Amino acid sequence: MANLNHPSDLKYSKSDEWVRVNGDEVTVGITDYAQDQLGDIVYIELPWSGEQSVEEDGKFGDIESVKATSELISPISGTVVKVNEQLKDTPELVNDSPYEQGWMMVVKISNPGELSNLMDAEQYLQYLEGR
Repeated sequence: MANLNHPSDLKYSKSDEWVRVNGDEVTVGITDYAQDQLGDIVYIELPWSGEQSVEEDGKFGDIESVKATSELISPISGTVVKVNEQLKDTPELVNDSPYEQGWMMVVKISNPGELSNLMDAEQYLQYLEGR
């Protein structure tokens, strides 16, 4: 884990998603740790049509790698306002750039208090060490 990247300006969930807060919207993706555990990502199912609601700790999609298929769990409740369309054709962006090009969706937050349920980078690293 020493060479994995977990930026300090993000918040993290126990299901290995990250959140970048920008006002009343958040960008969501999976962590460097998660993409490393999954291996080569070959397919991602997201709420492509947008304007869908997501719930904190609720499934918002699936991610498939050469190793397994895993559920994507929303770290926050709200309405999907944008989805990373590039991931339809190039899901490997999540492996190559999980925090920049490999983001998954932007959500307009419906309950800002849920952000306090997420971990900062230091807490997330401690959480990973305890697994």
